[in-house]
Amino acid sequence: MNVKIIGFTPKPEKLPAMAAKLTHSKSKPEDLNKSSDKELKGILEHVMSLGHTSVIEHTSFSFAISDVSRSLTHQLVRHRIASYAQQSQRYVNLNEPNYVTPPKIAKNKEMKKAYDATMENIWKEYNKLLDLDIPMEDSRYVLPNATCTNIIVTMNARSLLNFFELRCCQHAQWEIRQLANKMLKEVKLVAPTIFKNAGPTCKSKGICPESKKDCPLYPK
Repeated sequence: MNVKIIGFTPKPEKLPAMAAKLTHSKSKPEDLNKSSDKELKGILEHVMSLGHTSVIEHTSFSFAISDVSRSLTHQLVRHRIASYAQQSQRYVNLNEPNYVTPPKIAKNKEMKKAYDATMENIWKEYNKLLDLDIPMEDSRYVLPNATCTNIIVTMNARSLLNFFELRCCQHAQWEIRQLANKMLKEVKLVAPTIFKNAGPTCKSKGICPESKKDCPLYPK
């Protein structure tokens, strides 16, 4: 799995701070740019501590994500306040086997052997269909959820906070949890104030909606 920020709103923390200041100011929006960085950072820290996160919708981040499974992206696109562009199985010839192996299968030598044999057979049948001039859009029906794919994702900061609460949780599925943690690591580098307390709800809000008291992160 590879995850990298490829674009984001210029001055990603200054803009939400200006928006927050505007709501309690007589100043015109264009005049707020004259505010000092120190003042704006203080404003942003204050509104974030109050949970007034609507202003951070003015900041967005775009991620290039590669070598993840279709199983993961089926979960990812359920986060509807976002924009997606995914590699097409209709137009891209996937004749070379490329798939994700779950860790629990990878650790079991016998299961790994059976898993790889299954994948090899699937791709053999996929290529057989292509050789019979079956269109890629129809041949793809035999490909598994494990098939690797690439996707570009854009989310605003508020949607990302919600995404991290749900998907950084220890009880989220392992692959999308890994993705969420990598994305969180990336955004913290460019917007540390916004994402200071980002993560599962046990970290961001001190609660566990799953009520899983056996979780090592369960709030004491």
